[in-house]
Amino acid sequence: MSVRRLVEIYQFFWMLESHAEQRLAWEDAAEARIARDRAEAQAAAQLQAMLDANPSGQLGNAQLNDPQSLEDSGLL
Repeated sequence: MSVRRLVEIYQFFWMLESHAEQRLAWEDAAEARIARDRAEAQAAAQLQAMLDANPSGQLGNAQLNDPQSLEDSGLL
């Protein structure tokens, strides 16, 4: 068996392995898309729950050590 024939056999098996790895990558990408869609849906549901719990919308405007808020509450 010549070296050329051995190289051809090696390249054939390498091609098969490469295709298998590509299929795994496609499956991983599909799973990642599904996970991203689930995470986005969960985040939207959480946002809606937060807005339902605090409909004034003031939930996202709080600041830590806000001098005006501390003064208004009588802590300063």
